[in-house]
Amino acid sequence: NSMMTWAEKAAKEEKITREEADEWSLRSHQKAIAAIESGKFSEEIVPIPIPQRKGEQLIFDIDETPRPDTTLEKLAKLPTVYPDGVCTAGNSSTENDGAAAVVLMSETKAKELGVEPMAYFRSCAIAGSDPTLTYPAVPDSVSKALKKVDITIDQVDLIEIQEAFAVQALADARMMEIKREDYDKKINVNGSGISLGHPIAGTGAMRLVTLLHEMKRRGSRFGLETICGGGGLGIAAIFERRGF
Repeated sequence: NSMMTWAEKAAKEEKITREEADEWSLRSHQKAIAAIESGKFSEEIVPIPIPQRKGEQLIFDIDETPRPDTTLEKLAKLPTVYPDGVCTAGNSSTENDGAAAVVLMSETKAKELGVEPMAYFRSCAIAGSDPTLTYPAVPDSVSKALKKVDITIDQVDLIEIQEAFAVQALADARMMEIKREDYDKKINVNGSGISLGHPIAGTGAMRLVTLLHEMKRRGSRFGLETICGGGGLGIAAIFERRGF
């Protein structure tokens, strides 16, 4: 068993095709490139100076993995990992180095410091499922988190679904009962793991930072982030902006 075999089970159980997975991957790259070109990520990325042997230092401030030249035709030519499978290197997340940081404090402390909170941390939940499936745990955790704040998935304005694999993200979106017409405007609107990478222990905070900045730009009220974990775990957290 591996994360890849679990992703293949998601594709089989939820009847997700190779074409659908590749389309999701292309969408991820296109949205990440659009976010980079519009300067969105400049608000959240800390530039890192890298000394060079000769000449001026290199300023590293743009993610390496988004591919502006990606097409469905190119993705379709990539071989699947398993002969009868759906997952390829093109519709799976990349392995990356990365780090992110967020600060959580009480409303009282924020006022004391004169800090404007980006959002309120409203609820979180963890769920476990069949350890050989993984993806069903995310919708279960989302359902628990939504109940804690007494809202429905339709009331959530922006959603970050971890893109470990395109099929896993699609399976989670379906099981969360997100309307198909809401995928493009609500889910991973600036790309995610397939395009931007999936650094272990960094993805959760990185995607949250992006979610909070996008909520601020759009004037969104509720945002949701989900993470799937190996061994059948799902984690969800809900954030709310108030009166900003």
